[in-house]
Amino acid sequence: MRVLWWTLGVIMVDQLTKIAVVKSMYRGQSIPVIGDWLRLTFTENPGMAFGITFGPPALVTVFSISATLLIIYYMYKVGKAYFPYRISLAFILGGAIGNIIDRVFYGKILYNDPLFLGKVVDFIHVNVWRGHVPESIPLLGGNYLALFPIWNVADMAIVVGVIGILLFQHRFHEQLAHAHQEAHDEMQRAAEETNGSFGAAGEVLSPMLPSPDDL
Repeated sequence: MRVLWWTLGVIMVDQLTKIAVVKSMYRGQSIPVIGDWLRLTFTENPGMAFGITFGPPALVTVFSISATLLIIYYMYKVGKAYFPYRISLAFILGGAIGNIIDRVFYGKILYNDPLFLGKVVDFIHVNVWRGHVPESIPLLGGNYLALFPIWNVADMAIVVGVIGILLFQHRFHEQLAHAHQEAHDEMQRAAEETNGSFGAAGEVLSPMLPSPDDL
């Protein structure tokens, strides 16, 4: 499928940028790009995107691989449906594979750890917001909070893909329903033509068949 070229592009850009960070920066180093709003900060994430964790690294890796296989199967089932929707899936697939490469191989390459125990290289450090949380917010109200998500190209591709699915899913389902209706109509026309052919053949043959009185 053509959309897989987008997946390959995401993987290449993601891995090249990570290799550049690993080769040129030390862990914990932070380089300002646009003041404090955007920095390059080299960190290693043992969990999912934005540091979300739910178990040991190996479990996260297995879960990621399973989810990626489901995405591949879904893309196969979707086939040649609405192109922007498939592009969105291709971005998600590329991002997922990019991070899986880190989890499977980076631990072995960088630290000689067993396979599947690697950490994801994050370096795009965006200072989204910082300040005091309003008192009306439960639990966090009144506290000083700084949101500093650190992510990578793969994470960005996944976010872009999810946004694309949300934007294009309505049009995708419309086209899918239209295609199903066309297939149904085509089958119905074929059935009607077949029945018509049998009916015409019966009319031709009926005068040629002997009647019960002639027997």
